[in-house]
Amino acid sequence: MRDPEWVKEGWLKVVGLGPGDAALITPEVAAVLSEATDVVGYVPYVERVAPRPGLTRHGSDNREEIRRAEQALRLAAEGRRVVVVSSGDPGVFAMAAALFEALEAGEAQWRELDIQVLPGISAMLAASARLGAPLGHDFCCVNLSDNLKPWALIERRLRLAAEADFAMAFYNPRSRARPEGFVRTLEVLREACGAERPIMFARAVSTSEEQLTVTTLGEATAEMADMRTLVMVGSSQTRLIRREGVPWVYTPRSALGSDSRADSESDSGAEP
Repeated sequence: MRDPEWVKEGWLKVVGLGPGDAALITPEVAAVLSEATDVVGYVPYVERVAPRPGLTRHGSDNREEIRRAEQALRLAAEGRRVVVVSSGDPGVFAMAAALFEALEAGEAQWRELDIQVLPGISAMLAASARLGAPLGHDFCCVNLSDNLKPWALIERRLRLAAEADFAMAFYNPRSRARPEGFVRTLEVLREACGAERPIMFARAVSTSEEQLTVTTLGEATAEMADMRTLVMVGSSQTRLIRREGVPWVYTPRSALGSDSRADSESDSGAEP
């Protein structure tokens, strides 16, 4: 029979720390971090949380998501106030899904815990904002890492997304261990979209190392991306506004690329 006290006292929050700049951590997440007794996550993300008395930081390797989630659940079950940290948003290729996977397979009492997922600013949204509005119409988001899914599935999704004429955002494009994946990604996109389609590279967005590059699929090379780069490819409707430096990039809200005043007025005050 479970002790109701640990359910009352312990809690677990899965949070996003944003893309890098501390100013992009939401006030809600900052408040939760100030109350936590334990922070659990991948080492570089845990180190973004400043040490203080009463806080224990538990860093682990990048490929230990389920073990990390189980550790967090055990700590919360002991009555600790636990924050699981991810970069960006915890629900986008991050720890929220791993937490619920561990919860479903784990101890029955864990389901009685106070668990919340708190949103953060994802890298794709931060990158899109820096460049203008390349994700301004329908878009899709693909993780290019084949660590947890076969390359054949990634390639199929790339081709279908291109056929549907989505703008696309890509996470984890190119690592030292698998550089060939992004080479193949560019080949597939050139075949499906053509060499003139705009492609954007946003590296380390919101940090002192930020680099923004806008070019075409025909001019892009695999070496332009690494694991700190968010890559976006426009749809056939995506436009560039030239200016000094990096151009503005946007995808019109109308699928035909026309300016519809009636549509704008009907959506006034509402988020699509």
